[in-house]
Amino acid sequence: MADSKREIERKYEGPAGGGDVGLPDLTGVRGVARVVDRGVAELDAVYYDTSDQRLAASSVTLRRRTGGEDAGWHLKLPVAAGVRDEIRAPLSDTVPDTLRSLVRSRVRDAALAPLVRLVSVRDVRHLLDADGALLAEVSVDRVSAERLAGGEGTAEWTEVEAELADGGDPAFLDEVDRTLREAGLTPSASASKLARALGETGPRSTRKKPGHPALAGAGDHVLAYVRAQRDAIVALDPAVRREADDGVHDMRVATRRMRSAFRSYGKVLDRAVTGPVGQELKWLAGELGADRDQEVLTARLSAALDELPKALRSGPVRNRLRTWSLARRADSRRRLLDTLDSRRYLDLLAALDTLLAQPPLRAAASGKPEKVLARAVRKDVARVSDRVGHALALEPGTERDRALHEARKKAKRARYAAETATPALGGPARRLAKSLKSVQSLLGDHQDSVMAREALRELAEQADAAGESTFTYGVLYGRQERLAARAEEALPGVWEAVGNRSGL
Repeated sequence: MADSKREIERKYEGPAGGGDVGLPDLTGVRGVARVVDRGVAELDAVYYDTSDQRLAASSVTLRRRTGGEDAGWHLKLPVAAGVRDEIRAPLSDTVPDTLRSLVRSRVRDAALAPLVRLVSVRDVRHLLDADGALLAEVSVDRVSAERLAGGEGTAEWTEVEAELADGGDPAFLDEVDRTLREAGLTPSASASKLARALGETGPRSTRKKPGHPALAGAGDHVLAYVRAQRDAIVALDPAVRREADDGVHDMRVATRRMRSAFRSYGKVLDRAVTGPVGQELKWLAGELGADRDQEVLTARLSAALDELPKALRSGPVRNRLRTWSLARRADSRRRLLDTLDSRRYLDLLAALDTLLAQPPLRAAASGKPEKVLARAVRKDVARVSDRVGHALALEPGTERDRALHEARKKAKRARYAAETATPALGGPARRLAKSLKSVQSLLGDHQDSVMAREALRELAEQADAAGESTFTYGVLYGRQERLAARAEEALPGVWEAVGNRSGL
């Protein structure tokens, strides 16, 4: 089994020009009542990666470490500058499957092998508050690095590391930072020990980390947007596997954004090539959405039930809702993990890599982005306008509901097209995307009410068959119907705001 923690830390080097690296008096740090010497430990860590350093290129580290209080396997996933999620697994001779699965989207079928060995002699201090609670751990690490693959170099250095205690206030590290800087220490130029070791041992990797080149033609803008979605899918894979908040939702959004880019910018990227990839993205979005949609629907119905006065609640409605939801979500988690472990998913990731490495550019790709992108966005907005007008012209009922759902999908596509164009078109595209998001949200609420009414009808039928009262389901149905009607009434005004901002 693996456990995890959020690691928030800062690293420091000694004064420019060399000299000893040591700790100043830390009792002067604001909030610190006592500094406890925890002694010296030797930590021996072997870092694993593919031969072309795919993990290092993504600022991901995987190591097997002995010594200290947390011997075992450690996988560190970047969250933000100075913030990483560390997932731990017990010590073993080979990479644990639990950690191997979390790097699968990056590693694919490549082998993981020892890359660098780091031996650190760590001198540790604990900073405690007046109640004796741990605020942070500050250590001096004397590091020896040995390259195990891709070179033969070695390196040695000393660094200071300040790590926030679990659940601590990140602002406390600012207080520590002030004291360390006053003592002549400077923030480390390397994000991690491994990054420094790779930079100082063996030949420098010919694998360059993606940068941010200037965006010239329309094709550059579209490819930058597609690349960002590909990177998001790969990076979110571990979050989905770990059931992190919004992991499934965010990954699903990335697949939809990429599909929308393919469809909106068919004059830039050849649909003959992007079409099949888009179909696979649709498949992935569907697999991601099976559990998410049920979760959202259950939450909506539960919230609606909570809002009902007690006098309008009749029968075991909450228990039936819980049983119904669990039955519909049965095995969905296992199915999602099977999807992420499937050959089809890996083939999709490989297809995205190939598409970005050899983009199927059409003639418009070299055109001025201000013209090419604006034209595509205007066409998408026009499609939404047609769909909205068509839907509102229909009589209330099933056909109108379907038409509004189609308008929502078109609004989402137009919004993503405007997002793609924002770096080139600036404020107008940004404001248009914001307006389209309002339309999308309004139509999303309408569609959620449609799905809720379908679910309530099903629940009422089950309750009736079991001899239970169906009164409450009818009340909830009527409330969802009124919410849908309000959304329809508000749509013309919200859409008018889009029209005022669509002049790109």
